[in-house]
Order: sequence, then structure tokens, then C-alpha cells
Amino acid sequence: MTQIKTTDGQSMGAYFAAPTSTPAPGLVVIQEIFGINRTMRTIADGYAARGFAVICPDLFFRDQPGIELDFQDEADRQRAFDIYEKLDESQAVADCGAALSYLRDHEACCGPVGAVGFCLGGKLAYLLAARHDPDCAVGYYGVGIENAIDEATNIRCPVMLHLAGRDQFCPAPAQQKLHAAFDRHDRVMLCDYPACSHAFAREGGEHHNAAAAELANLRTIDFLRDHLGWGAANSGTNFAALWEEHVKYEFETRDYVDTLETMVPDAYVNHIPTLTGGVGKEQLGEFYSKRFIPQMPPDTEMTPVSRTIGDDRLVDEMIFKFTHTIEMDWMLPGIKPTGRRVEVPLVAIVHFRGNKLAHEHIYWDQASVLVQLGLLDSSELPVMGIKTAQKVLDNSIPSNELIIRADKNRR
Repeated sequence: MTQIKTTDGQSMGAYFAAPTSTPAPGLVVIQEIFGINRTMRTIADGYAARGFAVICPDLFFRDQPGIELDFQDEADRQRAFDIYEKLDESQAVADCGAALSYLRDHEACCGPVGAVGFCLGGKLAYLLAARHDPDCAVGYYGVGIENAIDEATNIRCPVMLHLAGRDQFCPAPAQQKLHAAFDRHDRVMLCDYPACSHAFAREGGEHHNAAAAELANLRTIDFLRDHLGWGAANSGTNFAALWEEHVKYEFETRDYVDTLETMVPDAYVNHIPTLTGGVGKEQLGEFYSKRFIPQMPPDTEMTPVSRTIGDDRLVDEMIFKFTHTIEMDWMLPGIKPTGRRVEVPLVAIVHFRGNKLAHEHIYWDQASVLVQLGLLDSSELPVMGIKTAQKVLDNSIPSNELIIRADKNRR
């Protein structure tokens, strides 16, 4: 643990996560009530992988330095609430301020420093913005902010607060108070997640909501990037090269072990039309070695159409071509080879974590595939065959053929 000198002369431990490229924008990650446990370290590492120099101070060090509590263990939960009840909030904010100052002076930091806090840390991030002038601050489901609205008069930096609509620790009256105070505030932005409960972004938690957590994370990253500089949220990793290496192992060398080496341990793959793939390297090893790589037709080819690269994602649009000469459980489970040629538009949305693939969402038009295999009658149904691929490459192909056909049938 890194040691930080606090304003009252003590030495506070902190978890430091360095980006691959420095100097970088700084980020103070402020803990939940469970200490600097694996959840907080994973969050810190995730922000570091995006290109931030991250410090996560141990705010419970005065009670029990280095404590790590499991939010799923009832005894640990009670211990966490006991420590939280004894916490001197003003001192905790000052300790976060000390971490902020430490990071600004750190050689890995290029100057601007923001803060992101969760639960307890959500409120502390808000108070940090009011008392210690970070460059921006984000609070996830902060508890008790409605009792500190008067502090907002001192806020000079942009603040984003994520509110869970069903948060038992920040109920509807408290949220109404926050909206009344901040809906027209020029520096504080509220983001609502009406169907979510407290700690919806805590992975593995009882109330984790993956979709809302992803949305909140994207909003947070955009917010941090906007206010800490355009260099933030960019690890400097060549995502295109990583993706192409991964694809090479899938389609050229056909080595599932090498394929898995390009992915994080908890990676997942989801082929959207057929729900094939897997979660984690054990499932993916089984899938890649038996159902995907050996079941790729030998004449498979891909024609690139477009590529978009973002802060942690790559989107590839392509035409996927093959002759259906072997069984393809990943795309056509239960369908015997038809010997027919198929060309179909395919989109891969690839999420990276650091220098590894974290997940893949793969989309294609299954109806178009089935039409080309002679398994779906396009003369009666509003579906197309190979023209879906052809029109992606040639916009002179007529549009609205299905509508024209429908109009004729109505007469």
C-alpha cells in the first residue's frame, strides 16, 4: 500500500493503480463501507486500464488499517456498518483531500484530478467537490447528500450524481429534495436509474443491474474525459491490433488456447441471434475448442465494411461469407449442411479491459441466413436473403422492395 500524509499528521494507506502510459489524469476512487476490498481494487484497476492514475485511500485506517470486508457476509456487513457509524465524516473528507493533493503531486499524474465515489464514497465525493476543489467529481448512490445541500454553494467544479430510484438508503423524499435543489444547478448533474436499487453498479452484489451499471459507467467515463482532458479514458492500447490478433487465432491459426490468451479471465462472448458463446475461460475454452473454431467452414471469409474505435470499444462491420459444408453449432445448431453459399452482414462490438478483450457482442441477420439456406420462405415473409449483404456494399440496390410487395398484395 502507498502511504499518504494526512492533514493531522498521520500516515494513511492507499491503493495505487498506475496506467500503462504516464503522465495521466488523476482519479481518487472513494470506497464503499467495506474498505479497500477486492471490489474497490478492481474498480481502481479498471480506471487505470482506461488511462487514469488512480489512488484509493483507506478511510478506515484509524479504526482498522487495511480492513477488507465481504459485502456478501452478514458478519462483515455488520462490522462495516459499525465502522461507518464511528467514522468522522469531516476527517474522512479531509483524508480524501489529502489523497487528492498527493495525486496532483505524483509523477504519474499530469495535473487534473477528479474523484469517483460509491455509497459512502458517493457522498464524500460530493463533499470533496465542495471543500477541496477537484477538477470534477462523480458520486454513485451517495447516502445523505440531501442533508448537505447547503454545501453546494461552495462547489466550483462539475459534479455528476447517479441516483437509484429504489434506493432504500436514499428514498423517494430524499431524491425529490435532491432534484429540487439540483435540477437547475449549473454544476451538479443528476442521473436517474428508476428501476435500480442501492449499489446497482456493484458487480456480484444482490442488486447489481448490468445494463444500468454499464450506462452509468459510460456516462461517468464521458464526464471524466470531458473535464479531465481528452487524453483521459484512453489507455493508449492499440485495440485494432488486439482484435486482429484475436481474430487471427480464431480463423487463421485456429488455436483456441492462443485465442483465450487474448481475453481477460472473466470474458464473455454472446452471439446475439443464437445465444451461443460463454462466460469465463472455462466455458469459452469448451465453446471455442468444440463448437466454434472446428466448425468454421474452410472457405470462410470476411469483407471489412467499417470500423469504429472508442475509449474502450471497437465496432467492426463486415460481410461474413461461407459455404455451409459442415455443421455450425454456433450459428446453425441442429441444421445439417446444405452446401449453399451464404453472405450476411455481421457486426462485432468488442469491449476491452486494459490490453485484453473483455467481451464480444456479435450480431447478424439470422433470417437472411435461413433464406439463403432455403430454410425460410422469403416470398411470404418480410425477410430478405443475400441482398442484405449486397446492399451494405452497394447502395444503388433498390430500397423498399418488401414495402412495394406489401402494397401490391393489399390491392
